[in-house]
Amino acid sequence: MKTHGKIILFIIVLLVFHKQYAQHHSKIAVAVDMNANILTIDQEITFYNQTNDTLTSIVLNDWNNAFSDRNSPLGKRFSDEFYNKFHMAQAEERGGTINLIIEDKDKNVFTWERTQKNPDYIEVILHRILAPGQKVKLHLTYVSKIPSNKFTKYGHFEKNGMHPKNWFLTPARYENQQFIKYSNENLDDIANGISDFDIDLKIPSKSVVTSDLAVTNLVQTEKETHVNLSGQNRTDFELIIENESSYRSYKIGDLEVMTNISSARFDDSLKAAIIKRVVDFSGTNIGQYPFRKIVVSEEDYEKNPFYGLNQLPKFMRPFHSDFIFEIKFLKTYLNNFLKNSLLLDSRKDNWIYDGIQIFTMMNYIDHYHPESKMMGSASKYFLFRGFKMAQIDFNEQYSYYYMLMARKNLDQPLNAPKNTLIKYNVQIANKYKAGLSLHYLDDYLGNDLVLSGIQQFHKLNKDGQTDRDDFENILKSKASKNIDWFFKYIIDSRKPIDYKFGDFSKTQESITFSVKKKGVPLVPMPIFGIKDKQIVFKKWLETNEIDTTLTFERKSIDKLVLNYNNEVPEFNLRNNWKSLNTVSLNRPLKMTFFQDFEDPHRSQLFYVPTLFFNKYDGFAPGISFYNYSFFDKPFMFSLNPMYSINTKSIIGSYSLIFNKYLRETRLYNMRYSLNGSYYHYASDAAYLKLYPSLSLYFREPSYRDNRKQALFLKYNIIYKEPSATVIDSTDNYSILSLKYSNIKTEITSHVKFLTDVQLSGYFGKVSAEIEYRKLFNDNRYFNVRGFAGTFLYNTNNTENYNFGVARVNDYMFEYSVYARSDTTGILSQQYVMAQGAFKSFVNPSQSNQWLATTNLSYSLLWNWVDAYADFGFIKNKGIQGEFVYDSGIRLNLVQDYFELFFPVYSSNGFEVTQKNYDEKIRFIFVFNPKSLINLFTRKWF
Repeated sequence: MKTHGKIILFIIVLLVFHKQYAQHHSKIAVAVDMNANILTIDQEITFYNQTNDTLTSIVLNDWNNAFSDRNSPLGKRFSDEFYNKFHMAQAEERGGTINLIIEDKDKNVFTWERTQKNPDYIEVILHRILAPGQKVKLHLTYVSKIPSNKFTKYGHFEKNGMHPKNWFLTPARYENQQFIKYSNENLDDIANGISDFDIDLKIPSKSVVTSDLAVTNLVQTEKETHVNLSGQNRTDFELIIENESSYRSYKIGDLEVMTNISSARFDDSLKAAIIKRVVDFSGTNIGQYPFRKIVVSEEDYEKNPFYGLNQLPKFMRPFHSDFIFEIKFLKTYLNNFLKNSLLLDSRKDNWIYDGIQIFTMMNYIDHYHPESKMMGSASKYFLFRGFKMAQIDFNEQYSYYYMLMARKNLDQPLNAPKNTLIKYNVQIANKYKAGLSLHYLDDYLGNDLVLSGIQQFHKLNKDGQTDRDDFENILKSKASKNIDWFFKYIIDSRKPIDYKFGDFSKTQESITFSVKKKGVPLVPMPIFGIKDKQIVFKKWLETNEIDTTLTFERKSIDKLVLNYNNEVPEFNLRNNWKSLNTVSLNRPLKMTFFQDFEDPHRSQLFYVPTLFFNKYDGFAPGISFYNYSFFDKPFMFSLNPMYSINTKSIIGSYSLIFNKYLRETRLYNMRYSLNGSYYHYASDAAYLKLYPSLSLYFREPSYRDNRKQALFLKYNIIYKEPSATVIDSTDNYSILSLKYSNIKTEITSHVKFLTDVQLSGYFGKVSAEIEYRKLFNDNRYFNVRGFAGTFLYNTNNTENYNFGVARVNDYMFEYSVYARSDTTGILSQQYVMAQGAFKSFVNPSQSNQWLATTNLSYSLLWNWVDAYADFGFIKNKGIQGEFVYDSGIRLNLVQDYFELFFPVYSSNGFEVTQKNYDEKIRFIFVFNPKSLINLFTRKWF
């Protein structure tokens, strides 16, 4: 027994020794140049082979070097998300790792490799094999150039100092017999191995340091300040250097909290109380923070703000200053708390971080602010009182922000790697769904079992690296029921959950009914009995009770409702109601002025003022009636009558749309529609257009791919009133149109391919258009567009259906043309990039046989000033083909939305010196708010 006891004691000591002393260790001497924004670094890395594998090389993360190249994975992600500041930045604004040398203790240089595709990590080839339990020392010298903070919020500030992120090299995490090789994609998910750090920092004497590492020594002289910092068992740490500190320190028990989260002025004692409340709540609900200091910065919050709270202008914010600070601090503190406490792979298992963060925030709001609303005090204002968004509780908003993506068929599984998510899903939808899902599971299991599981998982992370399996096993071990469905359908799937009532009957004493699932997922669902809007009973339907006949005691209720409190992240809540009253509607009609959130308790009809303009109708005020909120619906309609001030008549449009979303195929949306419009095309004549259509939308397997493909089949029926001022105006016609588009747009490049086939009794024609735009490294654009079109047959003697050279011949009324029948006047100078797309009014102006043109442009000294040139061949019946050209200057103020074209030289001669030059200037001006919204939404999804 004594021998066994000694062996056991030896093993325990060995394990303790291993945990205490076998971490990687970095000694870093740093000299800071605040003027040049560079850190000169001398670093010694002691790498311990903590694995069971024999190593011949080591991977070091060097994420700061991602800023050295526009074509790095970081630069490509910026381009994908239409963020142009990085590509337009000057060389001194970007960062990188310079003059890297790696040696062993004998000054022998290590060979290391960095690929052009992945410039943000390196592989060091060892001089000898490194067996399990052995260590090797690497001596590194390099210069870390800190990028501007305008790219990612972190970096050097213009005036006040720097908050660098991932500025030093460190061993990558090792897992499953390999190093994790992640590139920096602006996701704050670096996979570092656990290390101990000792930092010797030299900064200018007037600068101050804020860090979550321990300050072991500080010596200040007239020229510089020496600061020694240390920390153990870290994957990362914070370092902020400022000319004057913006941080305040708060001591909460054994934890020092340093924060510069901005807020409007309110009592300092209240701010300290809020910080203490957040820290104590987190400690109670999650566990003790593993370190003595934590930094909660404004940069951290701006990187991941509380969306909704941050979107309102300051003068409209309906929340008290202390509440705004509390939410900002709560969200940011929890984010940093979890990132530093949980040793997860935050790219692969990010949903656990997000889930615990939002789950804890929801519990915090329920505990301290249970009466708070999404719109704060605005919910009490008379003007907002009738809006659903003003009525919903603060915690309900998470479901709406998530559902926006689900209803656009753009949601992604929670377990999808973080770098595969579109921006909206990374920062909002998946984050919120993860928290809602844990809240759903906790409500289903009861007894705070999920909360207990989170606490146990937090403790497990003190022992070493963890993963999703650890978290899943803990939750399953605590549950008294089978919860495999939670991970199969809620975490690992994007299949929509949608339940509705089936067969239904009632008596005075009982209700007999069934609940049907419309989708594949089979998950527990709560059912409520409602009386006068009050909950009489609630029961969870288990998965074996779905699609079966159930009988409940009636208990004087007047409604049965599934998922009344929206605990389940359900795709459609509108079919969850069953009224027990004889004459009552399941969901009564509600008319709402302007836009609002979807209200599952009501059938909604929205109405909003509109304003239309063209020369002949003038300004036409109207009102649009429609049935859809911010969310897409299977069936949508809109009716937009307007009053034409010029013609003193009613004009307008309508649309009926049926959407069918396909969840698992590249064809993700089939849209059937019937549209109609009635406007004036001349001062004395109107046109009526009807067009049933089928639209097929395709996407790439990677949702982050900006390629959009679509196929449109449309039958255009057009009736034109005769006009005394327009030639050939009495023609009424029908045209079958088949179009295909393939467009991929980013900041750095744009490729578009369009084809169009049109068939009618009068003519048949086919055309194709291809466009390419490239942003070069000198921040100049080159754009080339080619168009070719030909008639298959043309038996009509009018010019109605010809290809336009400088003016688009819009006989199908597809473009927003302000004066389509005019050839003189300022509105006739509107430019549309279609057909020939010339800027100068050259002759011949149309083609009734075939047309081939090329349009070129190149940016000059400023990226909003371009030189353009167009040239092409025009062939008309019975006439020899003619070559035409033009050139000039374009002011590209807002590309594709607001542009001006100034002709210089063309087939007409030197146009600048010709008469009435002002009548030759062309313009693009988009007067359509829906089109302008694309400038915002394309950055997110």
